[in-house]
Formats: sequence, C-alpha cells, structure tokens
Amino acid sequence: MFHDGARRRSVALLTTGVLALPAVAACGASEEGNVPAAAQDLAPTPRDLVDNGSTLTWAIDAVPGTLNAYQADADTGTTRVTGAVLPALFTLDDKGRPQANPDYLESAEVVEREPRQVVVYRLNQKAVWSDGREIGAPDFAAQWRALRGKDPAYWTARNAGYDRIAKVERGKDDLEVQVTFDKPYAEWRSLFTPLYPKDVMGTPDSFNDSARTTLKNTAGPFSLKKVDRKSGDITLVRNPRWWGDQPKLDQLVFRKVAPKNRTKALTAGRVDLAQVAPGEAERISLARRDKGAKGPLAHGPGAGRTPADALMSWAIAHGTEQEAAESEQLAREQTREAVVAYAAEQKSLGAYEVRKALEPSFTQLALNGADGPLADERVRRAVARALDRKELAETVLKPLGLPAQPVGSHLALAGQDAYEDASDALGSQDTAEARALLAEAGWKPGQGAARPKNAGASGEPAEGAEGEEAVGDSGNEDRPGDDGGEYIVGEDDGKSGARGGPMLPSAVAAGQGAALWRQADVVARQDGDGKTEQGAHAQQGGPPGAYAPKGTAAPKESESPGAEGAAGPLAKDGLELTLRFVVPSGAGSEQLRAVADKIAEQLEKIGVTTAMKKVPSSGYFTDHVASGQYDMALYSWPGTAYPATDGRPIHAKPVPAADGSLNVAQNYTRVGTDRIDQLFDQAVGELDDGARKKLIKEADARIWAVAGAIPLYQRPELVAARPSVANAGAFGFATPRYQDIGFLKKGAKPGKQDRKPGS
Repeated sequence: MFHDGARRRSVALLTTGVLALPAVAACGASEEGNVPAAAQDLAPTPRDLVDNGSTLTWAIDAVPGTLNAYQADADTGTTRVTGAVLPALFTLDDKGRPQANPDYLESAEVVEREPRQVVVYRLNQKAVWSDGREIGAPDFAAQWRALRGKDPAYWTARNAGYDRIAKVERGKDDLEVQVTFDKPYAEWRSLFTPLYPKDVMGTPDSFNDSARTTLKNTAGPFSLKKVDRKSGDITLVRNPRWWGDQPKLDQLVFRKVAPKNRTKALTAGRVDLAQVAPGEAERISLARRDKGAKGPLAHGPGAGRTPADALMSWAIAHGTEQEAAESEQLAREQTREAVVAYAAEQKSLGAYEVRKALEPSFTQLALNGADGPLADERVRRAVARALDRKELAETVLKPLGLPAQPVGSHLALAGQDAYEDASDALGSQDTAEARALLAEAGWKPGQGAARPKNAGASGEPAEGAEGEEAVGDSGNEDRPGDDGGEYIVGEDDGKSGARGGPMLPSAVAAGQGAALWRQADVVARQDGDGKTEQGAHAQQGGPPGAYAPKGTAAPKESESPGAEGAAGPLAKDGLELTLRFVVPSGAGSEQLRAVADKIAEQLEKIGVTTAMKKVPSSGYFTDHVASGQYDMALYSWPGTAYPATDGRPIHAKPVPAADGSLNVAQNYTRVGTDRIDQLFDQAVGELDDGARKKLIKEADARIWAVAGAIPLYQRPELVAARPSVANAGAFGFATPRYQDIGFLKKGAKPGKQDRKPGS
C-alpha cells in the first residue's frame, strides 16, 4: 500500500537512477477514461494454481530501523513487514483507490454528517490478534490517543486526521466501532491502517521503544518470527490464528540487500524477488535472450572492441617495448577474467525475468524560491517553460519500454480518480516566452562580468572550491570514484555551447504573467464562487505594475530574429544568471544525472547557465535539498490516495519559526501561497466527492502557477523475479496481497486473477 497516513509522505524519495511515474492524458476521473499509464506486472495466478509451502525471499534495502509505521524513521521495509502482519482496514486497488478489506471489515461508512461527522466500522467477527483477543474499539481508541498530537510523550511523525477526531467508542456491540469527528475529515479511510494493538499504542514507552524492534501481537496472514539484524533477514511465518485465505508460503523472508549489491545477490540465487535498477534489468533481459546462444556474448567486457583494436592490442603485447608490453598483457588478462566472470553472471541472471510497471511516485524538478534568482516567480516560470518534459520522460522511460508521458498533477497520478492534468495553469514548453519572462525580470544578454568557474549560484565560491579547482567533466561521463565537483554546463563539459540570438520584447512576458494567473483563477470562476485574489498575483515575484493589462498582445515570433537560436548568457546588476544544480554522484544515479544534463541543455537555450554540483548520494537529500542548499534539484514524492491530507505539508506556504528560521514542513522548494493552504484546508473537510475534487484541482493549478515544483515523470518499477513466483512483482498502485504470493505448481502457468488486487 503506498499510503501510510503517518509516514509515506514524510520522506522524499532520493531518485538515484530509477526515477519517475505516470502517463498523463488530460482526462477525467471516469473509470473508463482515467486509467493507469502502465498495468501492474505480477504474474497473476488463481490460488489453486499456486503451490502450498516453501519460502520466498524478497530483497529490501535495509533492515528497518523501526517496525512502528508512525515513527519518522519508518521506511519501505517497515511498510513491507507491517503490511503482512498487521490489519489494513483499507487497501488500494490497481487504480490507487481505497477499498474496504473484507478480512477485517464487514462495512465502514459515514452515518452522520451533521451536527458532526460520524463513521461506523463494522468489524469481521473472526478478526483476532495473535494472542486470541478480538480486534475492537480499545485498539482504535488507543491508536487515536497516541496519534492525535496532544501528548508530546508519543514520538509520532504526524497526526493528520487523528487530530480531527473527538472520540472513539464502542458501538452497539463489540464488533462495532464508532468514530466521531470534531471537524469533518473527507479522507477518513486513511486512518487506522495499519492498526496496532492497544498494547503497542497504549503507553508512550511501548509506542516509542517496544514496537521498534519487534511485534509480539499481530493480526495479519503472517506473524513476525525473527528480526536478525546481523544477517539482515526478517522472517515471517504463517499466523496460526489467521481466519482468512491461508498463506501459500510457509515463510516469507525479507532480506537486506543494498541496491549496489543486487546483481551479486541475484547471481548467487540469494533472493527470489528484488527491485532492480535499469542497468540490472537490461542485463537480465539480455541473459534471457542469450539462453542457448553459442559463442561469445555481444555485450559486456571487451564486447565493444573492434578487430583493429584487437590487432593493436596484440601488437603492443608482443612488441619490443617491454614496459608497454607487460602493461598490455596484464590488461588483456584482466579483460579475459572479466569476460569469464560476466558470462557466468549472465548465466545465473537468466534464472530471472523482469516485471515492470510504473511506481506510484513521481520525479520533480524542485526550484528553490527562498532567495537568489529563483525567488522571482518570473524566473521560476521561465525555467519551467523552457523544459521539454516529454523529452525528459522519454530519457528515462522509453529505453525501458514504458509509457513516457509527463506528469500533469502534483496531487494525483494517471489512473486515480483525482487525476486531472492542470499543467495548463503554467503553460506548455515555449522557449520564446521563457526568454521574455527573463527579460521582464531584468535579465539581459551580455551585461555581466565573467562568472568564476567555481562560483556557486549566488556568485560566491562553490562549496569545497576553496584551495582547489572545480572538477570539470569532459562530456557527461560518470567517472568511477567521482564523489563530487562542479562544472558549468556549456563551458567545461566539453560541449560547443553555441550562444546567440536576441531576447524578445518584454511585452510578451507582461501579457503572459497576467494570463498565467487568470488561467489559475479560472477554476474558481467555474466553481461559481467568484472569489479571486485581487492584486496578490500581480505583485508576486516582481514590482507593482510589472505585468501588462489583460489582453496585451505578444509580438509574433517572426518579429524577433533568431528567436529559436541559443540565447547568450544573461546577467543582471553585473551578475550572470547561473543556477546551482545539485545532483547525486553515487552509483545508481546515472539516469538522474542524464536527466539533469538534458535540463541544463534546455535551459542553455534561454540563456540560463547551469552549474552542476555533484555531491555524495548519502547526503544529497538531507544536506542539500532539505537544508535548502541548492537552486535546482531532482527528487521524488510517493503518490497518494489521500491528496488533501498528504499534499498540504508538501506545498504549504513556509512560515517563520519562533527562532527566526523558516518552518518549511516538507515544502523544500520554499514556495507557497495562502490561497493554496486555504484550498487544502477546505478540501480535507469537504465530504462531497465532486466538490472536493474541484478544490484539489484548483489547488494543483495554483501550485503549477507558482512554479516551485515541476512534475516530470513517474518512476519505473522494475522487479527481478523467478518466473515461478506468482502474484508478486511490479505492483503499481495496488497493495500486495501477501497470502496469495507463492510459487506456481509444477506445470502451471500464470493466468488472470479472479480476485482484484487489494480485495
């Protein structure tokens, strides 16, 4: 399940290599029209064709630091374990829609709206904890008290939703739980999943400490047998008190395998299921293609060597220059060993197949609006309008055979009910209008002094530049061991960097600025509330009067000679327009850096210079993104079935803290408005689905308009699986149904599952 009301949105995803998600056609939320961009890939199989018994080993990045999903350091490993051993009242289907889970609920519905919202849960009478006690109101009440945010002794990550509850009580019998809200809460289905027993939630000590390392009392198809932090294995076994469909597996083992070690683990046969990077997925596909082929492989070490190269190598190795001959002989021997090792690995990788879909998460370009050039909204919009998002999506997804469409929403993904493409509030890619916006903001060609090669975005020396030269990459190669360094795109990256062409007249930007906010306001007018923010938009990002009146005509492109050529470097007040683009340097980040390079090329066309700063992957997010030490950065957010709840902290307007610092919550772009906050507040309390969707759409349009975060594409979900593994792989939106996962019976083939995922 890709939503955990207390956690999943609390940590952004560092997209190292595998990034991105949905295909987007601007469509409504009808079941026929709004479909996921790519179907899940699970080898769906009826339960009667799945063998009983055996153990499946599933790779996770690390042993989770906590098994309490409501603590700040919970991670995907936490989600995997709790999903198999704890109650999930609502799971998600393949379109990311919450569905009542019949293993725990007979029904759950809003029974009153006035004077206060009341939700009644009718529990499955067979549902019990592993100690034999019935799941009931005491568990709901304990979880509410722990997570409502009134007792600071509980170290909780978030209290969203729980803070709106007035009381939790027993209904007409022990199987009924009645929840009464102080304030309406539209996304009430996000609550109580996962549900912990009262002995975990009942006291701060048990909440803070006991549930971090073990879960003694569970109520899922599996129970937790052992967490072995030394070996990295978490072993789950069948729950003997489970009342639903019995698990097909005897044991489910989550094994710690760092992403950089996935190939090694797969070739050694240590895992049956593992998410992999694109390079590993390609190797598996090649291994399956090459099965039974004779002769040397056409890929891998030495495969790119031409006959001329081989002849030259032989000549040097057998030449009279002793030192060169010895060096070449050693290199040839090392290549032979690498070829043998690679061939052996490929043979082992042929035992797997790649299952692929689109992850419920998306990669965005973040523009830090706290200070510097990007504090001006016109500059942010210019950067956004310069981007060819379709090309960026294709860079990542097209080589994988996945739909390569840019994401059109900050708050939902293609296929979800709430998804609508609101990117028109910003406007499509348009180099000429991007240049005009920069001109309107005062950035002109040829007016700045030469910028120091190792200067940061503000013109100050770059971090780590003192006393050493900045690293300059020739081309955009990722050198082994390159942990950092800065280079100016178009100067020291080995590219021609051709520049030239005038800026368009500022009247273009003037007209576009006013038009942009009119587009964002159109939703409010369509809703009939007639409310607009008079004067607020015209002021943002520039002095009063910076925008032309409504209806100002933009000059035709033909009137601006050279409009399609590369713009010259821009400057203002003697400072060149250079933006610091922070990217991770570690292995597995190759695709992310490729996207960054594409963005830099696109920005060069409007006269924006990009200073690429490679930083260690381990501190990329915490030391740079979260702390605001960047101008531009790429990272991902998980999607959500509950956009009003989960979207607000990501897009809320930063507010000054008592100590003078800026409280940004999770809005690492530092860009927001009061109106966006108001729309989220209205949406989260709007119980009418249609009205709530309109509020979400307007909020999304305004987020596009302020241009702090630019969604690019959905992340690919690539999973290596043994062909015999059934009902597991690339889940897409859907919650795994752990009791159905197993291995095919001998001679059986995967077929269409009768049961819908998440049911």
